[in-house]
Amino acid sequence: MVLNLVLRFLLEICVILAFGYWGIQAGKGMLFKLLLGIGAPALFVVIWSMFGSPKATYPLNGTLHFILEFVIFSLAVIALYATRRTQLATIFAILFIINQILLSVFHQR
Repeated sequence: MVLNLVLRFLLEICVILAFGYWGIQAGKGMLFKLLLGIGAPALFVVIWSMFGSPKATYPLNGTLHFILEFVIFSLAVIALYATRRTQLATIFAILFIINQILLSVFHQR
């Protein structure tokens, strides 16, 4: 089901946005806000491209890949909660869970 893969891609984009938003909100002073606002999403992109993406340099399989996904997406939910975006965090968490179920049902892992 292509729509589920589109949802997955959009959730990955949302992780980048959540980390960036958290960085800007959490930083004290303009320089630190910029460093966190750019650095946190950049760190996610590096980790995801190395280990989690379909074309990863060092791809993880099975349980390790699921753990990586769970940790990264959970951190994005926590980042949204930390910035008091509780409704967004809840919606994001629900969409992530639905996406994980559908990935398994449609054998898209």
